[in-house]
Amino acid sequence: MKMIPLSADTRRDITAQLLKRSPDSYQGYEERVKEIIRNVRERRDEAVFGYTKQFDQVEIDAETVRVSADEIKEAYAAIDQKLLDVIRRSCANIRSYHEKQRRYSWFDSKPDGTMLGQKITAIGTVGVYVPGGSAPLASSVLMNIVPAKVAGVERIIMATPPAKDGRVPVTSLVAACEAGADEIYKVGGAQAIAAFAYGTESIPKVDKIVGPGNIYVALAKKAVYGTVGIDSIAGPSEILVLADESANAHYVAADLLSQAEHDPLASAILITTSETLAQKVSDEIEEYLKKLSRAEIIRKSLDNYGFILLADSMEDAIDTANQIASEHLEIVTDNPFEVMMKIKNAGAIFIGEYASEPLGDYFAGPNHVLPTNSTARFFSPLSVDDFIKKSSIIYYSKDALAQAKDDIIAFANAETLTAHANSIRVRFENGQE
Repeated sequence: MKMIPLSADTRRDITAQLLKRSPDSYQGYEERVKEIIRNVRERRDEAVFGYTKQFDQVEIDAETVRVSADEIKEAYAAIDQKLLDVIRRSCANIRSYHEKQRRYSWFDSKPDGTMLGQKITAIGTVGVYVPGGSAPLASSVLMNIVPAKVAGVERIIMATPPAKDGRVPVTSLVAACEAGADEIYKVGGAQAIAAFAYGTESIPKVDKIVGPGNIYVALAKKAVYGTVGIDSIAGPSEILVLADESANAHYVAADLLSQAEHDPLASAILITTSETLAQKVSDEIEEYLKKLSRAEIIRKSLDNYGFILLADSMEDAIDTANQIASEHLEIVTDNPFEVMMKIKNAGAIFIGEYASEPLGDYFAGPNHVLPTNSTARFFSPLSVDDFIKKSSIIYYSKDALAQAKDDIIAFANAETLTAHANSIRVRFENGQE
């Protein structure tokens, strides 16, 4: 990792470098993604099956694209019982946390004859995308499906790339069933997103698409937004650790590497006021790299987007953390709760040396689908709110409208919208109040 004194210039340069990983920086892929979407929209199943053979080397058809009851039964028979128990405990924690996010309709009725309110309705059909790749993420299955289920979504459909044997990985399949998926399809990539957005003979159209994926998936979600809703455009994973001299270098190094192993584009940053800690963390990282299985990926990540920033003060460190607005932020300082109160921009905040980032990834309960690429400045973690919609409720009696009519007519006339004014006026023609 590069060790750099923190300054206004380095803060600006690092932020700019991190933003280069955004899907917005990969315009070269957009035409290919648009072509896939066009083909799926026009040729439907035929295109989806063709792309699955081309990209995943798996032949599927209308009979095999959907995971069958027998495949689910086989997955439950194959999974290690201890792992199943872990998945169930994790699922329970995630459900418990998200149940506290539930919103309810409300109505405010007043004696003057008015009633205003807000009606909460769950989204009808949600498509959950789960990436495949070198490390199938059963945890992402839980994090995307459970809040949808808690929100009351009637139909939850999952799509994920098939493995070489034409099946969905056992852990992902079991996790989907435990979380409450209604249907599971063996389709990945931009073609899965297009199928969700427009529907095919085999795969139903959905109202909203959620879930992470590679650059093709991210750009496809961006392209179909408006036809369907989406959660966000996810970028590569990030961790930022704020630490002072009280931090345990052995722990800090381990936590930084827990995100660097995701992807060569992942970012791992330590901001510290202690030069001694900085050097110890650097040494610890080198020792870890001698024994970790994904060391090659980690080293590429650290070479490109790994930084140790030496700050003159904790205030400077906090300001920098707020500017970077990292996906995951760990606070390992002498008084972490005091520091936490000054953090404005972060996807998830982990407090103290025993709240390491993987705790949030797998088990604690808060969602691990988080804003990346500095979007924590204005986006939030995936939540129950992402699976509901709100309708405003307005009721006025005739007497209540009579009290407001002159104000409404005046406002409409001021905007030269005479039909608006007339819509109110006609209700009180012939002097009827």
